[in-house]
Amino acid sequence: MKRTMLIGAIGSGKTTLIQRLTNEKLKYNKTQSIEYSPDFIDTPGEYIEHHNMESSLRVISMNADIIVLLQSAIDKRLVFPVGFCTMFNKPALGLITKIDQVKNSDDIKYSKNLLLRAGVDKVIPISSVTGENIEKVQLALK
Repeated sequence: MKRTMLIGAIGSGKTTLIQRLTNEKLKYNKTQSIEYSPDFIDTPGEYIEHHNMESSLRVISMNADIIVLLQSAIDKRLVFPVGFCTMFNKPALGLITKIDQVKNSDDIKYSKNLLLRAGVDKVIPISSVTGENIEKVQLALK
């Protein structure tokens, strides 16, 4: 598996995704600091929500093979600025999380547009809770 750096807002599902991909029990765990494992770099949501911390993401990304941006389908905020991925010299994957919580497919389309504008190469809608499309994420990270 490629060493994957996850970036997303607070509550976007970064840690839950890691738990799903590593077959751990799904439980809420607020990431308080950067957490490194052999396959993942889990970044706190504050690093993207507080723009003065964004430059740290560039430095941290040096230890990653791929950047994964997570955009919750239930969060309508513009989390990632247009062209955000250009600050990394890495492939970028976009994940629309929490698709099990939306009733309107327009929410998923909206989130996809935000991720594409940020500069990801590919977008996959997922639910870490139900496991929907997790196998597609696993294939993308090989």
